[in-house]
Amino acid sequence: MLTALDREFYARDTIIVAKELLGKLIVREINNGLICAKIVETEAYIGDHDPASHSFGRITERNKIMYGPAGYAYVYFIYGNYYCFNAVTGNECEGNAVLIRAAEIIEGKELALGHRKLTSGSHEIANGPAKLCIALQIDKKFNGHNLTNEGELFVAAGEETKKSDIISTKRIGISKGTDLPYRFIVKGNPFVTKHRHNNFVSNSKNK
Repeated sequence: MLTALDREFYARDTIIVAKELLGKLIVREINNGLICAKIVETEAYIGDHDPASHSFGRITERNKIMYGPAGYAYVYFIYGNYYCFNAVTGNECEGNAVLIRAAEIIEGKELALGHRKLTSGSHEIANGPAKLCIALQIDKKFNGHNLTNEGELFVAAGEETKKSDIISTKRIGISKGTDLPYRFIVKGNPFVTKHRHNNFVSNSKNK
């Protein structure tokens, strides 16, 4: 039986949580089945100094979930069509979260393919935050959802990713805070977001 990660896991330094979420399992229980996806790519967003973070500068109705407590989902709408799934991290009132950018479907592949209206192409099912939310049917109803309880949506312990297998890069798809190396991927993993310029940097800078 898969057990949800506890709140203490999330209530730590956001960079550490972003790295340690790699290899963990998103569990999505749906009426007609179960989807389990291994996280292979994350991005950290830290409110106090990160201009790319929704929480940078002030609390709003949209970002208030980011201010804690840790271990809750922050789900937001982008481009008028898509959702992004984040886990709130750090201490209360800090405004930190980790975006789950990509995952490998390891159970419920046919179900996830159906949600994406695909017939094949396992590498493409959830290799991007919007694709992931479509595949796992994560939408605004999960904004503020408690990820530390087993149920419709939670994150469980999977395999631990070795530090030597974690690569940090500059984040992608943003226009601010582009110099911060807050994107973390599993080295050589074919299920990460495809991007022309990875801008790899040394992992040692974010330990």
